Amino acid sequence: MSVATEKTRAKSSGFGETVKIVIQALLLALIVRTFLYQPFNIPSGSMKETLLIGDYLFVSKYAYGYSRFSFPFGPDIFQGRIWAAEPKRGDVVVFKLPRDNSTDYIKRVIGLPGDQIQVTDGVLYINGKAVEHQKVGEWMDEDGIRYDQIRETLPNGVSYLTLDRGNSALDNTQVYEVPPEHFFMMGDNRDNSTDSRVLSAVGYVPFENLVGRAEIIFFSVRDGAPAWEFWRWPWTVRWDRLFTTLQ
Repeated sequence: MSVATEKTRAKSSGFGETVKIVIQALLLALIVRTFLYQPFNIPSGSMKETLLIGDYLFVSKYAYGYSRFSFPFGPDIFQGRIWAAEPKRGDVVVFKLPRDNSTDYIKRVIGLPGDQIQVTDGVLYINGKAVEHQKVGEWMDEDGIRYDQIRETLPNGVSYLTLDRGNSALDNTQVYEVPPEHFFMMGDNRDNSTDSRVLSAVGYVPFENLVGRAEIIFFSVRDGAPAWEFWRWPWTVRWDRLFTTLQ
């Protein structure tokens, strides 16, 4: 066998091994994304200050079991959920928008099946009782807009900060009665969130539409800064937000 033939076979073998490794890596990534954790980025300010535009986070796909929306493109292969576990009040959840079953939204679970939800003068009521709330300070976003920081504590003890800028159309609502197998979602930026309070846009979210629970911010860049411009990271990355767990 000539030296040239041996070199050709070595190159062919090396290329084949590289292709196998790439295929295995892609399959592993697909399995992790489908069954374990899926990355999402935040494109809007409806969850400020919990989540900011430019945050990148991992969402637990197994937290609530699996529905058809757990899989890429949401194939209609089965109904409902398998290994289902209901979200807890206060969870930050990614879900498919009910009106089109394709757009990803992220909000906080406020109402469980059977609950009555209402907002009166900016105060959240669950089953006729005002949720514990207290102004704890002010917060300014990267655009210089000031908000009141309001700490809400839900009946199950989950506590988080919401933002308020004063009167808005969503500060006084009807009483919403959450249907069985549905959930009521609200953004933490209460005056700038299209959520379950707007029945024509979001409304009640079916259990089947839940994609997963937001767990941790693994990367964050300032609003308008492309994440791929790594040479700007020293100035654009929000280093204090990296690996922040969500509540």
